[in-house]
Formats: sequence, structure tokens, C-alpha cells
Amino acid sequence: MRRLIVGISGSSGAIYGVRIVEVLSRVPEVETHLIVSRGAEATIAYETEYDPARVFAMADTVYSNSKVGAAPASGTFVTDGMVVAPCSMKTLSSIANSYGSTLIARAADVCLKERRRLVLVTRETPLHLGHLRLMCRVTETGGVVLPPVPGFYTRPRSISDIVDHTITKILDQFGIEANLITRWGGI
Repeated sequence: MRRLIVGISGSSGAIYGVRIVEVLSRVPEVETHLIVSRGAEATIAYETEYDPARVFAMADTVYSNSKVGAAPASGTFVTDGMVVAPCSMKTLSSIANSYGSTLIARAADVCLKERRRLVLVTRETPLHLGHLRLMCRVTETGGVVLPPVPGFYTRPRSISDIVDHTITKILDQFGIEANLITRWGGI
């Protein structure tokens, strides 16, 4: 059984985290461990058609972001890695600076120290130099910064199509195929 941690921070773009959890709930060989910040709960309710309780129900295990002593806070809790989607600049800053005051930041730090895959779906635009430096710092420590930048070669017809393109790019980082899009085959 594969084990993946999904963190959802309070940034706009909660649908990315929600959709990852939804897709993974249909992949029987992946156990999903979900951490949702308080801001993310509000954003899920505001931006999506999902109730946070419905999102929690799709995960195998759910942790409070304030429980920094929960299982994902330890390197002995073996996982394939973690995705934070969306990843607010506050959460990025905590991760880049190894400031584990929340479970999302602590679990991400554990992934970096254990050399496990960490994917941050950063959500901000435009970016100032401080944001870029934080992204560089995370990249230098082994993380992957994956902003939700749509590929239009898939000819998206809906917001869902655009979101699924990013979800595919994220899951590719973990070697998980979800068959959400038609892959590029050339012109």
C-alpha cells in the first residue's frame, strides 16, 4: 500500500487539494492522509461545491493542522511523500524556513529531511522576489514547486479540465496515473 499526505492550506485554489483527494479516493493502492488548515476549510466552503466534511470523508485519515505531534510529523511514519495544494505563501515560507508550527509545515519538513517527494502547488501572482527566493530555497532542499499553470494543448472546455491538467502533473510526480487528461502525442 502506498501512502500519500495531502495538505490543503488556506490560499485560493482549494479545488486543487479537493480534487487530489477525490481522485486518490478512487485509487485503491493509495492511502490518503489529509491535513487541512482552518483557512482551507473556509476556502473549500466558499470556493467549491464541497462541504469540508465531504472532503474529509474521501480521505483515509484526517489530521488537525494544529496537531504537530500527529503521525505525519515523524520520519518513522513512512510515506511516498506529500503534496500541498494549494500552498499559500505563508505555508511556503514556513516550509522553506523549516518552521514547523503547523502539521502541514512539519510533515513537509519531514518529507524534505527524509528525502521524500514534496510537491508545493504555490498559489500567488504576481510573485515578488521574496516569494521566488522561498521557492528557490524549497527547491534547493529537494522540494518541487509546481504552480497550477494550465496547458492549453489539452483543449480544456471547463474549469474542471484545467484543474485536472494540474492534478495530472502533480500525480505524475508520484508515479500515479489517474487518466484524467489526454496526454500530448505531438502535432
